[in-house]
Amino acid sequence: MFEAFLDVLSSSLDMFISNTGFANATWQHFVMLSFGLLFIFLGIKYEWEPLLLIPIGFGMLIGNIPFNEEAGLQIGIYEEGSVLNILYQGVRQGWYPPLIFLGIGAMTDFSALISNPKLILIGAAAQFGIFGAYALALAFGFEPHQAGAIGIIGGADGPTAIFLASKLAPNLLGAIAVSAYSYMALVPLIQPPFMRMLTTSKERLIRMKPPRQVSHTEKVLFPIIGLLLTTFIVPSGLPLLGMLFFGNLLKESGVTRRLAETARGPLIDVVTILLGVTVGASTQASQFLSTQSVLIFGLGAFSFMLATCAGILFVKFFNLFLKGDNKINPLIGNAGVSAVPDSARISNHVGLEYDDTNYLLMHAMGPNVAGVIGSAVAAGILLGFLS
Repeated sequence: MFEAFLDVLSSSLDMFISNTGFANATWQHFVMLSFGLLFIFLGIKYEWEPLLLIPIGFGMLIGNIPFNEEAGLQIGIYEEGSVLNILYQGVRQGWYPPLIFLGIGAMTDFSALISNPKLILIGAAAQFGIFGAYALALAFGFEPHQAGAIGIIGGADGPTAIFLASKLAPNLLGAIAVSAYSYMALVPLIQPPFMRMLTTSKERLIRMKPPRQVSHTEKVLFPIIGLLLTTFIVPSGLPLLGMLFFGNLLKESGVTRRLAETARGPLIDVVTILLGVTVGASTQASQFLSTQSVLIFGLGAFSFMLATCAGILFVKFFNLFLKGDNKINPLIGNAGVSAVPDSARISNHVGLEYDDTNYLLMHAMGPNVAGVIGSAVAAGILLGFLS
Protein backbone atom coordinates (compact mmCIF):
# COMPACT_ATOMS: atom_id res chain seq x y z
CA MET A 1 0.00 0.00 0.00
CA PHE A 2 2.81 2.40 0.86
CA GLU A 3 4.54 1.51 -2.42
CA ALA A 4 1.34 2.29 -4.33
CA PHE A 5 1.17 5.66 -2.59
CA LEU A 6 4.78 6.40 -3.56
CA ASP A 7 4.05 5.40 -7.16
CA VAL A 8 1.09 7.78 -7.32
CA LEU A 9 3.10 10.54 -5.64
CA SER A 10 6.02 10.00 -8.01
CA SER A 11 3.74 9.99 -11.04
CA SER A 12 1.97 13.17 -9.90
CA LEU A 13 5.28 14.88 -9.19
CA ASP A 14 6.60 13.93 -12.64
CA MET A 15 3.43 15.32 -14.23
CA PHE A 16 3.71 18.54 -12.23
CA ILE A 17 7.37 19.00 -13.22
CA SER A 18 6.58 18.27 -16.89
CA ASN A 19 3.97 21.06 -16.85
CA THR A 20 6.19 23.76 -15.30
CA GLY A 21 7.61 26.59 -17.34
CA PHE A 22 11.13 25.43 -16.60
CA ALA A 23 10.51 22.07 -18.23
CA ASN A 24 8.94 23.58 -21.37
CA ALA A 25 11.18 26.62 -21.85
CA THR A 26 13.12 27.08 -25.07
CA TRP A 27 15.54 29.77 -26.18
CA GLN A 28 12.75 31.23 -28.32
CA HIS A 29 10.69 31.90 -25.20
CA PHE A 30 13.54 33.85 -23.62
CA VAL A 31 14.05 35.88 -26.80
CA MET A 32 10.40 36.97 -26.78
CA LEU A 33 10.45 37.58 -23.02
CA SER A 34 13.44 39.87 -23.58
CA PHE A 35 11.50 41.83 -26.20
CA GLY A 36 8.60 42.18 -23.77
CA LEU A 37 10.91 43.55 -21.09
CA LEU A 38 12.46 45.92 -23.66
CA PHE A 39 9.02 47.30 -24.61
CA ILE A 40 8.16 47.88 -20.95
CA PHE A 41 11.55 49.55 -20.35
CA LEU A 42 11.15 51.92 -23.32
CA GLY A 43 7.61 52.81 -22.28
CA ILE A 44 8.60 53.62 -18.68
CA LYS A 45 12.12 55.02 -19.07
CA TYR A 46 11.68 57.09 -22.24
CA GLU A 47 7.87 57.40 -22.25
CA TRP A 48 7.70 56.20 -25.86
CA GLU A 49 3.98 55.56 -26.35
CA PRO A 50 3.65 54.04 -22.86
CA LEU A 51 -0.08 53.48 -23.31
CA LEU A 52 0.83 51.07 -26.11
CA LEU A 53 4.26 49.69 -25.30
CA ILE A 54 3.55 48.74 -21.69
CA PRO A 55 0.38 46.70 -22.43
CA ILE A 56 2.03 45.10 -25.49
CA GLY A 57 5.24 44.39 -23.57
CA PHE A 58 3.38 42.81 -20.66
CA GLY A 59 1.27 40.87 -23.14
CA MET A 60 4.50 39.47 -24.57
CA LEU A 61 5.43 38.23 -21.11
CA ILE A 62 2.00 36.63 -20.68
CA GLY A 63 2.10 35.02 -24.12
CA ASN A 64 5.57 33.59 -23.69
CA ILE A 65 5.38 31.92 -20.30
CA PRO A 66 6.32 28.35 -21.32
CA PHE A 67 3.71 25.66 -20.79
CA ASN A 68 2.98 22.15 -22.04
CA GLU A 69 0.85 22.77 -25.11
CA GLU A 70 -0.18 19.10 -25.24
CA ALA A 71 -1.61 19.12 -21.70
CA GLY A 72 -4.87 20.76 -22.78
CA LEU A 73 -4.70 23.42 -20.07
CA GLN A 74 -6.54 25.98 -22.23
CA ILE A 75 -4.36 28.90 -21.20
CA GLY A 76 -2.63 29.76 -24.49
CA ILE A 77 -3.92 32.53 -26.72
CA TYR A 78 -4.18 30.13 -29.66
CA GLU A 79 -6.10 27.46 -27.71
CA GLU A 80 -9.80 27.48 -28.54
CA GLY A 81 -11.93 28.34 -25.52
CA SER A 82 -9.16 29.86 -23.40
CA VAL A 83 -9.77 33.27 -21.83
CA LEU A 84 -6.95 34.84 -23.84
CA ASN A 85 -8.29 33.31 -27.04
CA ILE A 86 -11.74 34.79 -26.36
CA LEU A 87 -10.26 38.25 -25.73
CA TYR A 88 -8.07 37.86 -28.82
CA GLN A 89 -11.18 37.53 -31.00
CA GLY A 90 -11.53 41.30 -30.74
CA VAL A 91 -8.28 41.49 -32.70
CA ARG A 92 -8.88 38.52 -35.01
CA GLN A 93 -12.41 39.60 -35.92
CA GLY A 94 -11.54 43.30 -36.16
CA TRP A 95 -13.81 44.48 -33.30
CA TYR A 96 -11.28 46.60 -31.42
CA PRO A 97 -9.98 48.91 -34.22
CA PRO A 98 -13.34 50.61 -34.99
CA LEU A 99 -13.84 51.26 -31.26
CA ILE A 100 -10.36 52.80 -31.11
CA PHE A 101 -11.29 54.99 -34.09
CA LEU A 102 -14.46 56.08 -32.29
CA GLY A 103 -12.31 57.34 -29.42
CA ILE A 104 -9.80 58.97 -31.77
CA GLY A 105 -12.61 60.84 -33.51
CA ALA A 106 -13.98 62.02 -30.18
CA MET A 107 -10.63 63.46 -29.12
CA THR A 108 -9.46 64.92 -32.44
CA ASP A 109 -9.83 68.53 -33.47
CA PHE A 110 -9.99 68.80 -37.27
CA SER A 111 -9.87 72.61 -37.21
CA ALA A 112 -6.32 72.81 -38.61
CA LEU A 113 -7.38 70.72 -41.61
CA ILE A 114 -10.67 72.54 -42.14
CA SER A 115 -8.95 75.94 -42.07
CA ASN A 116 -6.33 74.88 -44.62
CA PRO A 117 -7.83 72.08 -46.76
CA LYS A 118 -4.78 71.77 -49.01
CA LEU A 119 -2.96 70.12 -46.10
CA ILE A 120 -5.01 67.00 -46.78
CA LEU A 121 -2.81 66.46 -49.84
CA ILE A 122 0.18 65.92 -47.54
CA GLY A 123 -1.72 63.19 -45.70
CA ALA A 124 -2.56 61.64 -49.05
CA ALA A 125 1.04 61.82 -50.29
CA ALA A 126 2.33 60.07 -47.17
CA GLN A 127 0.22 57.03 -48.04
CA PHE A 128 2.66 56.40 -50.90
CA GLY A 129 4.70 54.48 -48.34
CA ILE A 130 1.88 51.96 -48.02
CA PHE A 131 1.73 51.20 -51.73
CA GLY A 132 5.51 51.29 -52.11
CA ALA A 133 5.90 48.66 -49.40
CA TYR A 134 3.08 46.66 -50.99
CA ALA A 135 5.05 46.47 -54.23
CA LEU A 136 8.24 45.53 -52.39
CA ALA A 137 6.47 42.81 -50.39
CA LEU A 138 5.23 41.32 -53.67
CA ALA A 139 8.82 41.33 -54.92
CA PHE A 140 9.86 39.37 -51.81
CA GLY A 141 7.37 36.66 -52.65
CA PHE A 142 4.43 37.47 -50.40
CA GLU A 143 0.94 36.81 -51.71
CA PRO A 144 -0.97 39.96 -52.81
CA HIS A 145 -3.30 39.91 -49.79
CA GLN A 146 -0.34 39.45 -47.42
CA ALA A 147 1.59 42.25 -49.14
CA GLY A 148 -1.37 44.61 -48.71
CA ALA A 149 -1.58 43.86 -44.99
CA ILE A 150 2.17 44.41 -44.59
CA GLY A 151 2.17 47.67 -46.56
CA ILE A 152 -0.38 49.33 -44.27
CA ILE A 153 2.30 49.45 -41.54
CA GLY A 154 3.60 52.53 -43.36
CA GLY A 155 0.54 54.47 -42.29
CA ALA A 156 1.82 54.29 -38.67
CA ASP A 157 -1.70 53.43 -37.61
CA GLY A 158 -1.89 50.38 -35.37
CA PRO A 159 -5.70 49.94 -35.35
CA THR A 160 -5.85 50.21 -39.15
CA ALA A 161 -3.02 47.71 -39.52
CA ILE A 162 -4.82 45.27 -37.22
CA PHE A 163 -8.15 45.75 -39.00
CA LEU A 164 -6.68 45.13 -42.45
CA ALA A 165 -4.48 42.23 -41.37
CA SER A 166 -7.45 40.53 -39.68
CA LYS A 167 -9.27 40.61 -43.01
CA LEU A 168 -6.44 39.88 -45.46
CA ALA A 169 -3.72 37.94 -43.60
CA PRO A 170 -4.81 36.63 -40.18
CA ASN A 171 -1.77 34.36 -40.04
CA LEU A 172 0.51 37.43 -40.09
CA LEU A 173 -1.57 39.47 -37.65
CA GLY A 174 0.80 39.25 -34.68
CA ALA A 175 3.89 40.34 -36.58
CA ILE A 176 2.06 43.14 -38.42
CA ALA A 177 0.41 44.50 -35.26
CA VAL A 178 3.60 44.52 -33.19
CA SER A 179 5.54 46.05 -36.09
CA ALA A 180 2.98 48.84 -36.59
CA TYR A 181 2.86 49.77 -32.91
CA SER A 182 6.64 49.54 -32.60
CA TYR A 183 7.20 52.07 -35.35
CA MET A 184 4.50 54.34 -33.93
CA ALA A 185 6.48 54.39 -30.69
CA LEU A 186 9.76 54.99 -32.54
CA VAL A 187 8.54 58.12 -34.35
CA PRO A 188 10.92 60.37 -32.33
CA LEU A 189 13.89 58.27 -33.52
CA ILE A 190 12.94 57.47 -37.11
CA GLN A 191 11.53 60.70 -38.51
CA PRO A 192 13.91 63.56 -37.49
CA PRO A 193 16.95 62.31 -39.49
CA PHE A 194 14.90 62.23 -42.71
CA MET A 195 13.39 65.63 -41.94
CA ARG A 196 16.84 67.17 -41.63
CA MET A 197 18.29 65.30 -44.60
CA LEU A 198 15.52 66.24 -47.06
CA THR A 199 15.13 69.94 -46.18
CA THR A 200 17.38 72.97 -46.61
CA SER A 201 18.17 75.50 -43.91
CA LYS A 202 16.01 78.06 -45.75
CA GLU A 203 13.03 75.71 -45.97
CA ARG A 204 13.16 74.91 -42.26
CA LEU A 205 12.67 78.62 -41.47
CA ILE A 206 9.49 79.06 -43.53
CA ARG A 207 6.79 80.72 -41.46
CA MET A 208 3.24 79.73 -42.26
CA LYS A 209 0.39 82.18 -41.81
CA PRO A 210 -1.84 81.53 -38.79
CA PRO A 211 -4.83 79.28 -39.51
CA ARG A 212 -8.17 81.02 -39.75
CA GLN A 213 -10.86 80.64 -37.14
CA VAL A 214 -13.17 77.73 -37.90
CA SER A 215 -16.88 78.12 -37.14
CA HIS A 216 -18.97 75.65 -35.15
CA THR A 217 -21.08 74.96 -38.24
CA GLU A 218 -18.00 73.93 -40.21
CA LYS A 219 -16.89 71.61 -37.42
CA VAL A 220 -20.30 69.91 -37.35
CA LEU A 221 -20.55 69.58 -41.12
CA PHE A 222 -17.03 68.20 -41.54
CA PRO A 223 -17.62 64.68 -40.13
CA ILE A 224 -20.89 64.35 -42.05
CA ILE A 225 -19.42 65.46 -45.38
CA GLY A 226 -16.21 63.55 -44.69
CA LEU A 227 -18.13 60.33 -44.08
CA LEU A 228 -20.18 60.66 -47.25
CA LEU A 229 -17.23 61.56 -49.48
CA THR A 230 -14.81 58.91 -48.25
CA THR A 231 -17.19 55.98 -47.86
CA PHE A 232 -18.88 56.53 -51.22
CA ILE A 233 -15.41 56.16 -52.75
CA VAL A 234 -14.26 53.25 -50.55
CA PRO A 235 -17.25 51.58 -48.84
CA SER A 236 -14.90 48.89 -47.52
CA GLY A 237 -13.40 51.49 -45.17
CA LEU A 238 -16.77 52.11 -43.53
CA PRO A 239 -16.07 50.37 -40.17
CA LEU A 240 -13.09 52.63 -39.50
CA LEU A 241 -14.18 55.84 -41.23
CA GLY A 242 -17.74 55.58 -39.94
CA MET A 243 -16.63 55.32 -36.32
CA LEU A 244 -13.95 58.01 -36.74
CA PHE A 245 -16.38 60.60 -38.08
CA PHE A 246 -19.14 59.54 -35.67
CA GLY A 247 -16.80 60.09 -32.73
CA ASN A 248 -15.88 63.52 -34.10
CA LEU A 249 -19.54 64.47 -34.50
CA LEU A 250 -20.14 63.53 -30.85
CA LYS A 251 -17.33 65.91 -29.91
CA GLU A 252 -18.27 68.83 -32.14
CA SER A 253 -22.07 68.75 -31.88
CA GLY A 254 -21.89 70.30 -28.42
CA VAL A 255 -24.95 68.37 -27.20
CA THR A 256 -23.46 64.90 -26.70
CA ARG A 257 -20.63 65.80 -24.35
CA ARG A 258 -21.19 62.77 -22.11
CA LEU A 259 -21.02 60.37 -25.04
CA ALA A 260 -17.88 62.07 -26.39
CA GLU A 261 -16.20 61.92 -22.99
CA THR A 262 -17.03 58.23 -22.68
CA ALA A 263 -15.70 57.49 -26.17
CA ARG A 264 -12.42 59.35 -25.68
CA GLY A 265 -12.00 58.29 -22.05
CA PRO A 266 -13.17 55.03 -20.46
CA LEU A 267 -14.08 53.27 -23.72
CA ILE A 268 -10.84 53.86 -25.61
CA ASP A 269 -8.82 53.12 -22.44
CA VAL A 270 -10.50 49.73 -21.93
CA VAL A 271 -10.16 48.76 -25.60
CA THR A 272 -6.52 49.91 -25.67
CA ILE A 273 -5.74 47.67 -22.69
CA LEU A 274 -7.43 44.63 -24.24
CA LEU A 275 -5.91 45.25 -27.66
CA GLY A 276 -2.40 45.87 -26.33
CA VAL A 277 -2.29 42.83 -24.05
CA THR A 278 -3.76 40.42 -26.60
CA VAL A 279 -1.57 41.69 -29.43
CA GLY A 280 1.45 41.24 -27.17
CA ALA A 281 0.32 37.77 -26.11
CA SER A 282 -0.11 36.78 -29.77
CA THR A 283 3.69 36.85 -30.12
CA GLN A 284 3.83 33.34 -28.67
CA ALA A 285 7.30 32.08 -29.54
CA SER A 286 6.13 28.92 -31.30
CA GLN A 287 3.94 31.00 -33.64
CA PHE A 288 5.83 34.27 -33.91
CA LEU A 289 9.56 33.70 -34.24
CA SER A 290 10.26 33.06 -37.90
CA THR A 291 12.14 34.47 -40.87
CA GLN A 292 8.82 35.76 -42.16
CA SER A 293 8.30 37.88 -39.03
CA VAL A 294 11.77 39.41 -39.36
CA LEU A 295 11.04 40.23 -43.00
CA ILE A 296 7.74 41.86 -42.03
CA PHE A 297 9.56 44.07 -39.52
CA GLY A 298 12.04 45.08 -42.22
CA LEU A 299 9.32 45.86 -44.77
CA GLY A 300 7.39 47.77 -42.09
CA ALA A 301 10.39 49.96 -41.37
CA PHE A 302 10.86 50.62 -45.10
CA SER A 303 7.17 51.45 -45.45
CA PHE A 304 7.24 53.93 -42.56
CA MET A 305 10.43 55.62 -43.74
CA LEU A 306 9.06 55.88 -47.29
CA ALA A 307 5.82 57.43 -46.02
CA THR A 308 7.80 60.02 -44.03
CA CYS A 309 9.96 60.93 -47.02
CA ALA A 310 6.99 61.05 -49.40
CA GLY A 311 5.21 63.60 -47.19
CA ILE A 312 8.28 65.84 -46.93
CA LEU A 313 9.14 65.66 -50.64
CA PHE A 314 5.55 66.37 -51.62
CA VAL A 315 5.57 69.61 -49.62
CA LYS A 316 8.81 70.66 -51.35
CA PHE A 317 7.19 69.96 -54.73
CA PHE A 318 3.94 71.67 -53.76
CA ASN A 319 5.83 74.80 -52.70
CA LEU A 320 6.93 75.29 -56.30
CA PHE A 321 3.35 76.37 -57.04
CA LEU A 322 2.78 78.44 -53.90
CA LYS A 323 3.85 82.01 -53.28
CA GLY A 324 4.58 84.23 -50.28
CA ASP A 325 3.04 83.29 -46.98
CA ASN A 326 1.07 80.49 -48.65
CA LYS A 327 4.20 78.33 -48.71
CA ILE A 328 4.28 75.32 -46.42
CA ASN A 329 7.18 74.45 -44.14
CA PRO A 330 8.30 70.99 -45.35
CA LEU A 331 9.08 70.02 -41.75
CA ILE A 332 5.36 69.29 -41.36
CA GLY A 333 5.49 66.77 -44.22
CA ASN A 334 6.43 64.00 -41.81
CA ALA A 335 3.08 64.52 -40.05
CA GLY A 336 1.26 63.04 -43.04
CA VAL A 337 1.52 59.64 -41.37
CA SER A 338 -1.22 58.65 -38.95
CA ALA A 339 0.75 58.72 -35.67
CA VAL A 340 -1.41 61.36 -33.95
CA PRO A 341 -0.22 63.57 -32.33
CA ASP A 342 3.38 62.34 -32.07
CA SER A 343 4.36 63.13 -35.67
CA ALA A 344 2.95 66.66 -35.32
CA ARG A 345 4.94 67.12 -32.11
CA ILE A 346 8.10 66.03 -33.90
CA SER A 347 7.41 68.61 -36.64
CA ASN A 348 7.16 71.28 -33.98
CA HIS A 349 10.19 70.05 -32.04
CA VAL A 350 12.50 69.97 -35.08
CA GLY A 351 11.20 73.34 -36.27
CA LEU A 352 12.03 74.94 -32.93
CA GLU A 353 15.60 73.66 -33.21
CA TYR A 354 16.17 76.08 -36.10
CA ASP A 355 13.88 78.93 -34.99
CA ASP A 356 12.73 78.92 -31.39
CA THR A 357 9.82 81.22 -32.21
CA ASN A 358 8.41 79.24 -35.16
CA TYR A 359 5.74 76.97 -33.70
CA LEU A 360 4.57 74.41 -36.26
CA LEU A 361 2.32 72.24 -34.09
CA MET A 362 -0.96 73.92 -35.09
CA HIS A 363 -0.04 73.54 -38.77
CA ALA A 364 1.30 70.00 -38.47
CA MET A 365 -1.96 68.78 -36.94
CA GLY A 366 -3.62 69.36 -40.33
CA PRO A 367 -1.69 66.71 -42.26
CA ASN A 368 -1.54 64.54 -39.14
CA VAL A 369 -5.32 64.15 -38.88
CA ALA A 370 -5.46 63.90 -42.67
CA GLY A 371 -3.10 60.95 -42.30
CA VAL A 372 -5.62 59.23 -40.02
CA ILE A 373 -8.28 59.57 -42.69
CA GLY A 374 -5.80 58.71 -45.45
CA SER A 375 -4.63 55.46 -43.83
CA ALA A 376 -8.23 54.34 -43.34
CA VAL A 377 -9.02 55.16 -46.98
CA ALA A 378 -5.87 53.31 -48.12
CA ALA A 379 -6.95 50.30 -46.05
CA GLY A 380 -10.36 50.44 -47.68
CA ILE A 381 -8.79 50.57 -51.15
CA LEU A 382 -6.57 47.57 -50.42
CA LEU A 383 -9.47 45.66 -48.88
CA GLY A 384 -11.64 46.41 -51.89
CA PHE A 385 -8.98 45.22 -54.32
CA LEU A 386 -7.62 42.23 -52.43
CA SER A 387 -10.42 40.71 -50.34
